[in-house]
Parts: sequence; C-alpha cells; structure tokens
Amino acid sequence: MHMSDVGSPQAFRRGHLWLWLSPWMLLAAILFGTAIGETRIPLSVVMETVANRLWDAGYPVNRIDEGIIWSYRLSRAIVAAACGAGLALTGVVLQALLRNPLADPYLMGLSAGASTGAVVVTVAGLGAGAISMSLGALIGALVAFALVALLAQVVAGRADTGRGSQAAAIILAGIAGSQLFNALTAFIIARTANAEQARGIMFWLMGNLSGTRWEDVGATVLAALAGAAVCFWHRRSLDAFTFGADSAASLGIAVRPVRGLLITVTAVMVGVMVSKVGSIGFVGLVVPHAMRFLVGTRHDRLVPATALAGAVFLVVADVLSRVIVPGQVLPIGVITALVGAPAFALILVHGRRARGR
Repeated sequence: MHMSDVGSPQAFRRGHLWLWLSPWMLLAAILFGTAIGETRIPLSVVMETVANRLWDAGYPVNRIDEGIIWSYRLSRAIVAAACGAGLALTGVVLQALLRNPLADPYLMGLSAGASTGAVVVTVAGLGAGAISMSLGALIGALVAFALVALLAQVVAGRADTGRGSQAAAIILAGIAGSQLFNALTAFIIARTANAEQARGIMFWLMGNLSGTRWEDVGATVLAALAGAAVCFWHRRSLDAFTFGADSAASLGIAVRPVRGLLITVTAVMVGVMVSKVGSIGFVGLVVPHAMRFLVGTRHDRLVPATALAGAVFLVVADVLSRVIVPGQVLPIGVITALVGAPAFALILVHGRRARGR
C-alpha cells in the first residue's frame, strides 16, 4: 500500500464500511465461538444464558449447558478477542516505529522473551511465588526487546548506515533474539519440568486457550483496551514515524518519550497476552497488512480497524482449533500459522504487483 493511498476515496469508503461492520462481526464471532464446540449449543440458549446471568431474565436453561456457556466458552471467546486485538495492535506499532513491514512481536523476539519469562516464573520457580506469571512474561518481553534493540544498534553501527542495512539489522537481531529465548525456554523445561509438565507447557507455548477462565478476562481486556487507547491517542505520531524519526521530530513530536511509551505499551500487551494464552504467531504480522489494504495507512482508521480485525481473527481461529479435528483441540498457533502464512504470501504478491504498476 503506497502512502499516496492514505486519502484515496476507495480506502476511505472501505475503512468506514469495515469500522461499521466489524463490531457486529466481532459480536457474531463471540456468539458462535460460545455455541460451537464438542457439544453444539443453539445460539438461542447462549443468549438466554447470558440474559439470565446479566439481567436475571429467568429463562429455563439446562444447568449443564449454562455451565459450559458461562464458565468455559464465553470467557474463552472474550479472552481470544482481547488477545487478538492486542497482538494485532503490537504489529501496527512495531511496523510504524521500525518502518519495517516484517516487524511483529513474534519476529522481534517479544513473544519468545515473554514465553521465557513466564516459564522461568512458573516452572523454575523464580521469585518463590512473589512474581506473577504475567509480570514474569512482561519482564521477559522487555528484556528481549532491549537485547534485540542493542544488538541491532551494534550491527547497524558496524555496517553501512543506510535504511536497508538498518532494517536488515533489526530483522536479523529479532531472529537471533527469538532463537536465543526459545532455546532458553526449552533448556529450562528440559532441566526443571517433568514429562507431564513439559507436555502441557509445550502445548501452551503453541497457543492454548483451554485453561482461560473469567479470572483471565479482566487482565486481557484491560491490556487490549488500554493499549488501543494509547495507540489511538498517538495516532498522529504513528503516522509521522512511518516517514522516519527525523520527520517525526520535525513535526514537533518528542521522539524518544513517545517511542519509549509505545514500545513499553507493546511489551505490556505482549507480556499479558502470552502469559494467558501462550505464544501465537502471525496475528501481529498479517492483520495490520490486511487492514492497510482495506482502510488505508492512516492510523486514525488503521488502529481501531486492526484491533477489531485481530479480535475477530483470533476468535474464529479458536473455533477452528476446536472443530477442525473431531474430538481433539489443536493449539491455536497452528491455526493462525496455517491461515496466516498463505495470507501473508498473498499480501506480499499483491504489494509487489502494486509497486510494479
């Protein structure tokens, strides 16, 4: 998508259409995510259960169905929506700040660092219970990003100082950081976890929503809403950063404080989401690119559109993870990769053809 497409009438119309339709699509996805599973429950029963719980409507609902809907599936769907929104927003922020279309929390090492932090706290017992899993994941994400940024700065400083070399340095540093923290995670699991723990952790690391409950809803929804609010508040700054830090500074933006705040918010979102559902790839990479095609590159439309699209995408992926193999639940990261990899290939082909015209 070219910067000239920012104000095109087509992008403007698509953006308004998506922003009007996406909340209804999200509501529909959550309802279907609550109804679909090993036991199919009619949508009418889902809505009656919600009405009973929220407004004491008094509908006659089977207690087993009510328990499945309220205690398991609805909370799971809401957590999936919040995590999808948060992970998609991290891709928007990183791609703008780093001016790199391949930047996302998975590639930049944030997800791997958060996974390592969570595993260190839960399996190795670091902190003796004083540090929560979410805090451990947040610390891991911040450490990973600091390491990747330092390595990229050293590599770029020793190479030619061109835009291409800086972008390549960031990507290579991110790959190295991801591999390092993935290796650390595997080492900790191999040294401290028993066979049952190792199996459960490896399944969780590929993305797992099976254990989410209402206690997880507050943290994930708060992180997603707060992150979206901060990103939307700094939408003009994100627009400016897409042209480079020097351009942003010339427009009166305090580059270092704003960049530090946005990176911190990104790390917080990744840390919270990974601590709840594990490491899920491709959401932060594919969804922002798809939304740029639909709504354009201006962040006043891109931020809300990406958050809503990420929420819908992960809820649908969670539904597919439960039904694609009868009698078995797949890690949600498998579904996002199966969908995200071909989708990203199509986006790359489309972008190459657009640049060729």
